[in-house]
Amino acid sequence: MSTRTTLLIGLGLLVVLALLPVDLTSIGIPYPGLRRYGTYILTLWLVTALAAMGVNLIVGYAGQETLAQAAFVGIGAYLTAITTKAGVPFGAAFAASALLTFVIGIVLGFPALRVQKHYLAFVTLAFSVLCWLVFRNEQWITGGVMGLRDIERPALFGLSLRNHVRFYWFVLGIAAVLTFVLWWIVRSPWGRAFNALRENPLRAESLGVDVRLYTLLAFALGSAYGGMAGSLYAPLVEFIDPSPFALGPSLLFMLMVVIGGSGTFLGPFVGAGVAVLLPEWLRAWETFYLLIYAVMVMLMMALFPDGIVGLAGRLLRRRVRA
Repeated sequence: MSTRTTLLIGLGLLVVLALLPVDLTSIGIPYPGLRRYGTYILTLWLVTALAAMGVNLIVGYAGQETLAQAAFVGIGAYLTAITTKAGVPFGAAFAASALLTFVIGIVLGFPALRVQKHYLAFVTLAFSVLCWLVFRNEQWITGGVMGLRDIERPALFGLSLRNHVRFYWFVLGIAAVLTFVLWWIVRSPWGRAFNALRENPLRAESLGVDVRLYTLLAFALGSAYGGMAGSLYAPLVEFIDPSPFALGPSLLFMLMVVIGGSGTFLGPFVGAGVAVLLPEWLRAWETFYLLIYAVMVMLMMALFPDGIVGLAGRLLRRRVRA
């Protein structure tokens, strides 16, 4: 698929997503738009997909392991909440969250230069637990288990974003920019170096790829995406406590990448949809929805080892050959 076609498809999807919360009945289209809660869930999906994109960059493209993405989301969320409550503009807090998590990602990437696979997973797991303990116990700055309340949503050029549709469009715009940036990275020499690092680090090094540099860069960029997702998460929910940033959510981010399709560009969006949107659609089954959700996820993991995007790609290729 050509670059122009890809960009046109992406622009079309962006327009469709932008119109989802809008009532179109006034122009003769029988679509009343999403209500407030539906718009909130869609915004949460975008924020979650951004964090999953960071995991996909580290795991799917660079071939490393991480169980710390929820910790980076938490760092971005707490930093944004604390600074904006102190009067710092959201733009500065967002940039600070990206920069801080980028730097921490570089530091966390150093163990990846010496240990691999499950050993590296334990290193990132320890970091995740450390961050959660800080969020939970340092009440003087994080609020502890009581959390931080009344996190204000930002204003854009003097226009308040407290309205749920406006804030959704704001998050959609940022998500579109960050998605384009990652698309560019994946198609750039950086992306090819990440793929070489994933397939065979020794061969990549023999071909002139700076393994140390690209390993640290993958961790730094992936962690920064988590920090930026956290910076958007804080004003979305307007209240944060340590529970969304524990080990369980980090495992969920890894699950999103695997289910969606590790190393595929659309995988994080599909995986985030399974994790965020699917449980909401299954709530009609009341007490059984969690059981149904768990069974569906296990079946997808067992039957589609390449993820949903990988399965869709195989089916499309078979149809083209036929």
